[in-house]
Amino acid sequence: MPNTTVVICVDGLDPEYFEVCDAPNIRDLGRQGFFKIGRSMMPSVTNVNNVSLVTASYPEVHGISSNYRKIRETGAEIYMESSDYILAETMFQAARRLDRKSILVTSKDKLRTLLSDGATVAVSSEQAPSWVAEAPGVGAPPEVYSLEVNGWAIRAASYIMTQQTADIVYITTTDFAMHTFAPDEPESQQHITILDTAIGELIDKHPDVTVLITADHGMSRKTRLIDLSEVLANHGIDGEQVPIIKDRYTLHHSNLGGCMFIYLSTEHLDKIDEAVRVLQATDGVEDVYTRDEAVEKLRLHHARIGDIVVTGGPEIVFGPADVSGPLGEGLPPRLRSHASTHEQDIPLIGYNGDFDGFEFNENRDLGRYVFERVFGA
Repeated sequence: MPNTTVVICVDGLDPEYFEVCDAPNIRDLGRQGFFKIGRSMMPSVTNVNNVSLVTASYPEVHGISSNYRKIRETGAEIYMESSDYILAETMFQAARRLDRKSILVTSKDKLRTLLSDGATVAVSSEQAPSWVAEAPGVGAPPEVYSLEVNGWAIRAASYIMTQQTADIVYITTTDFAMHTFAPDEPESQQHITILDTAIGELIDKHPDVTVLITADHGMSRKTRLIDLSEVLANHGIDGEQVPIIKDRYTLHHSNLGGCMFIYLSTEHLDKIDEAVRVLQATDGVEDVYTRDEAVEKLRLHHARIGDIVVTGGPEIVFGPADVSGPLGEGLPPRLRSHASTHEQDIPLIGYNGDFDGFEFNENRDLGRYVFERVFGA
């Protein structure tokens, strides 16, 4: 079996991009191995799915149920960007335990800080060390809000593989391009070409590797905003909406996504049933779960979600009614975002691996492959 397994999580790679954009290298991998459509975890956001990938588990086990969390006991709100918040063993920690080597390369630095515990080498484009940024064929990293940054991450990983042997290489990108450009826009073809070329070059330099490619979530055009706190307030219920998608990369999505946690005030905890009925009757709301229902049906971590979890229709985002776009005009124009069930379809691609008898249905199955087939767990 090949010595190195490379797992690539392309942030926001909705399968629709493959319907419109040409990606000859990636398609060739699929022809030689497999290419199918699978499902992501819910909520369909970056942190939840990257952690599910590297732990091969559901949020109910690893504890990352959102990008952003309210701590119920204190009321504090925090970004979920530290490995201290992960409750399950990651593939990097397992590699260290087994005396194996691992490499992590990310476009977003938040994923370096979240995932890197146990990694032999961990690099992000936003905190690139000079020995990588000055390497031939890699160069200084582009701006994180660019089409080129994801190609840099793949080239950086390929270079690091020439300097450091590794059993596992995990590359995860940013979805700025997918948030900004629909699949049929020329910039999307440019971005997919950058990714496809970089992946092809990696395999040319390291022909014996196993390659697994997936996404953390898809992407949808969003045209309507619902303020869930306002909806509840209009019925005399005090409920705070805490965004699941929120992170520091606000240019991507303005912190507007298709899934939201609702925390009822202490005085109104006895109104959960009423709040659920109100939200279920709201046009544009698709599913409403109590905390226990969300744990059972979405497999979320009980202590790290709201009293109510709400998901929206394909064109819906949730957030404050007074949200301001980049020019102060309200809902950002051409907003593309995710977090709902409508962004759960993702590609699953495998090449040059021991795939016989192994089922790939969800993106977390790529992590399961690492634990079971690479580590022999």
